[in-house]
Amino acid sequence: MFARLLLPLLLVCSALVQAATVGSVRLWPAPDHVRLVFDVSGPVDYQVFDLTGPHRLVIDINDAQLATNLTQLDLKDSPIRKVRSGVRNGKDLRVVLDLERAIPTRSFLLKPNGQYGDRLVVDLLTGETAVAGASQPKEPARVVRSTRDANQQRDVVIVIDAGHGGEDPGAIGPNKLREKDVVLGISRELHRLLAQEQGFTSYLTRDGDYYISLRQRTQLARKHNADLFVSIHADAFTRPEASGASVYAISERGATSETARWLAERENRSDLIGGVGGVSLDDKDNTLAGVLLDLSMTASLNASLSVGNQVLRSMGTIAKLHKPKVEQAAFVVLKSPDIPSLLVETGFISNPGEARLLADKAYQRKMAQAIYRGIKAYFEEAPPPGTYLAWRKQGGAAIMAAAPAAAMESAANQMVRYVISRGDTLTSIAKRNNVSVGRLREVNGLRSDQLRIGQVIHIPGS
Repeated sequence: MFARLLLPLLLVCSALVQAATVGSVRLWPAPDHVRLVFDVSGPVDYQVFDLTGPHRLVIDINDAQLATNLTQLDLKDSPIRKVRSGVRNGKDLRVVLDLERAIPTRSFLLKPNGQYGDRLVVDLLTGETAVAGASQPKEPARVVRSTRDANQQRDVVIVIDAGHGGEDPGAIGPNKLREKDVVLGISRELHRLLAQEQGFTSYLTRDGDYYISLRQRTQLARKHNADLFVSIHADAFTRPEASGASVYAISERGATSETARWLAERENRSDLIGGVGGVSLDDKDNTLAGVLLDLSMTASLNASLSVGNQVLRSMGTIAKLHKPKVEQAAFVVLKSPDIPSLLVETGFISNPGEARLLADKAYQRKMAQAIYRGIKAYFEEAPPPGTYLAWRKQGGAAIMAAAPAAAMESAANQMVRYVISRGDTLTSIAKRNNVSVGRLREVNGLRSDQLRIGQVIHIPGS
């Protein structure tokens, strides 16, 4: 008798335990997608499908109930006109998005981590490909400086990466100061400074509060043929007394200190927060990237260490330094085999004193100025071949001022612009164009025969 009464009670309790609650919903508009994140009380079964006439996206979450107000979502800068919800089959939650047009989607579940619990993520793939923060000049990586610039030298291209963003706030400091907000402010100011400096073009990987995967950040740098990739962050550590700014380059053999190892693990885990880690569809590309890393990392690493030292010295004029030299750690965001890359930790957000500074807009501007001075000093001293800065360092401005305009136009007509691709050598290029290797070095100001994929050189007429 007791057993017969107990069985229905156990079934009811089991059903109650299995029912999930949607506690909050967040919306993150990005240039190429809009991310909708549902905080759920545990793992859920769900379905996502679209309807037409009019266009709608339906999200069904089985055995779930809504415990938040969806009408409070800010739909600005998104293709979502309205969000509605209801109960389906007496126990399931149905959320309907009224859309402006048909939009491809992707969805996945995320397991709990240090920042959040279980989540259901739905991305609306709007497909806009413009890079955040980039204006649309004619060909930004190769800007012609003057009609009297015979070689039409290109700009030095800097890609600035504001760490974290959107669903990934980064480290949290006192008074809920978020790393993603601090570093976006510094990155925007650095972008502004470089944009107004002759000889430089800069891009931001993000110019708003949205998430970009670690791999995508480096892909954006490669897309723009970057001469330098700079990822801006704010440190955090288990002890609040840790303090000071740092600069990191990639390490081929692991981290150089316990702090560096801990930080590398924390930053690399951010893909789990953003929903990319563990869902890789580009294993072959990653394998190829590993091969390229082995082949060309040495040259990029040497350049990274050199520019990193300049940036660190400049930062030392306004801030305490955590370590007196550039450190090395296995940050995923630095693993571009062909692009010198730095990760700049602007201070410890976990330190109350430094957190107060990092929250201050005036200090953010000072930090950006220090990073800018370091970058500028390095590239003025060691400008990449074919750039306006290299031309200027070689006395190009004085030569152009003294040379007749007609002669300059003639020289320009005889020059052929060439972009280095895989397998190119100075010798092979010289043979194909009936010109000597020495002449190629002279015209392009090359100090060695080493070439970099994506580098632009100019070939004189034979």
